[in-house]
Amino acid sequence: MLNALKSFVREITFGDDGKKTFEEDDKRLAAAALLFHLIDIDGIIEDSESEKLRQILQSRYELTDKETTELIAAAKQRDEEAVDLYGFTSVLKRTTDEAERLAIVEMMWEIVYADGHVHEFEDNTIWRVAELLGVSTRDRMNLRHKVAQTAPEEGETD
Repeated sequence: MLNALKSFVREITFGDDGKKTFEEDDKRLAAAALLFHLIDIDGIIEDSESEKLRQILQSRYELTDKETTELIAAAKQRDEEAVDLYGFTSVLKRTTDEAERLAIVEMMWEIVYADGHVHEFEDNTIWRVAELLGVSTRDRMNLRHKVAQTAPEEGETD
């Protein structure tokens, strides 16, 4: 009864029905939070990285513009609240198969190469995430080389 009253007050006051599009254990949110972490790790969020994040999430998860915006906002919040990467990787390890985990590592490389420069923090983060996801060093490096072949050269992005 009390929860129903709280929901009613929240909906009337904020227009919020309490339903989240992306729940805490949603693999899309976990993946998006890891990708957001990557674009923010060097302290500079480049426009090319933000655009790439939006494009990757929208196409990979077949989201509308509104859903993509919501997912990115939720991912940013989850990343800011997180104390480590394990919370995200444990969701992904539990809810994805090997092919999806490889795709996540590939998406991470796409984000990193979006600005034409691989920062050492970005490289280290992908290494740690790949280890936590059970992606082999060989697969991680193969994905890196695959993405690097189509990535812009440093200085090409503005």
